[in-house]
Amino acid sequence: MTPLLQVESVEKSFFGIPVLKAVSFTIGAGRIVGLVGENGAGKSTLMNLLGGNLHPDGGTMRFNGNSYAPVNPRAARAAGIGFVHQELNLFPNLNIAENLFLTNFPQTGPVIRRGELHKRATALLKTVGIELPSTTPVDRLSNGERQLVEVAHALSFNARLIILDEPTTSLSARETERLFKLVRQLRDDGRSLIYISHALDEVLRLSDDVVVLRDGEVVGQGKATEFDQNKLVSLMVGRELKQLFPKGRSLPLRRALESNEVGAEPRAPLLEVRKVSQPGVVRDVSFSLRRCEVVGLSGLMGAGRTELARILFGLDPHECGTILVSGEPLTGSPRRRIRRGLAMLTENRRDDGLCLEASVADNIALVTLPNYTTSPLRLINFASLRNGLAKIREAVRLQPKLSNEQPVKTLSGGNQQKVVLAKWLLATPQVLILDEPTRGIDVGAKSEIYQLIRDLADRGAGVLVISSELEELTGLCDRILVMNRGRIASEFAPGEFDRERILNAALPT
Repeated sequence: MTPLLQVESVEKSFFGIPVLKAVSFTIGAGRIVGLVGENGAGKSTLMNLLGGNLHPDGGTMRFNGNSYAPVNPRAARAAGIGFVHQELNLFPNLNIAENLFLTNFPQTGPVIRRGELHKRATALLKTVGIELPSTTPVDRLSNGERQLVEVAHALSFNARLIILDEPTTSLSARETERLFKLVRQLRDDGRSLIYISHALDEVLRLSDDVVVLRDGEVVGQGKATEFDQNKLVSLMVGRELKQLFPKGRSLPLRRALESNEVGAEPRAPLLEVRKVSQPGVVRDVSFSLRRCEVVGLSGLMGAGRTELARILFGLDPHECGTILVSGEPLTGSPRRRIRRGLAMLTENRRDDGLCLEASVADNIALVTLPNYTTSPLRLINFASLRNGLAKIREAVRLQPKLSNEQPVKTLSGGNQQKVVLAKWLLATPQVLILDEPTRGIDVGAKSEIYQLIRDLADRGAGVLVISSELEELTGLCDRILVMNRGRIASEFAPGEFDRERILNAALPT
């Protein structure tokens, strides 16, 4: 049987640096293929070649038996390839039907046939299992529903191959199961899918075949039954990753807790939150964060975790309550809070954490640039800045081959996350708030970020980690707080870290 897609010796370079090196693989009709690899392995570049956003420097592709070389995304769609991006490409101010047919409205001359538009949209929504009117504005949809709308968009032009890039990073467990059911249904209908994810358990559970990339090369491929998570990790990182999380809690905190010195400095509260409330958002939230401590914040989506972080950093107001750093009240704008030693890595790095068109160096220096100026003219001391950039790049293990002048939009997700971390670590924060710090990045980069978090705590900072991954919180944190409906419902010490108890504390009663 002729494969649906054949990729033969495809190559691609950026700034003279090879990103894809003679990549070859095939995808059969009616197959789910899991594509895995570390950030920077070349997955996104490869998919952008298939989607017509980039053009290969060498090699050939064939799709459905024909030579395939799309000049742009429209050509890829016309050929029958649909791409559901990690950052969903929907217009929230338009309704579902308008988003589905934005580039292909049913028209008579210049007039859109609205009746036909909504008839077609309703049929597509039924196919993907959305029981909502096609007139529903997209900004009223959940993340899971938006993901399904993107799949429906691919089906609107009868895509034979659908690429799903990290489709479950913002989905609940129920929404994930709903998506998996649809993916299997599309496979059974004869369509093929490429499933890209760092959740290796999902890849093995869902896929028929697996392709593994490392440093721009295919280092493993075959039926999914031939792999397990350990084998995938070893292929991805080129070595056996024996330990994902740093051992134990930070040394200064451990020494303080093991001693009887109640007044030991590491035990003194660094951040104190006292009865902070904002109607409809959080209520009576109280907790403390000590020096050298990593505290996890768990809870279901909508529990108020991100909203609390935004209040702490001064992005959103609170009606009552007190926030203190080192015993002094904390008020004012984020700028003032940065000067007091706070830093916050937001959940959405692309929209809130990075200037995508700017360079790596400009992004890293964004917060601390005034520290590298000389008075009274405020001229930048470039030698001092380069030295600071070099040290922080090494600290976050940013790939040496990445140029400081390279636009940050060209980096992989893991390296973008490291740039955001570098930006804040260069400011030497006392309190670092991390909202989903490892979402959408590979296991190797996760391990490095976990070590960075622990190293920062060892140097005396307090770290608040918001995460939807319980394994991440239990492996990294000294304590875990659970939010439920805007309040702190429970607190767990390391000896009490039990997944079932933590989950039960997060469930509404």
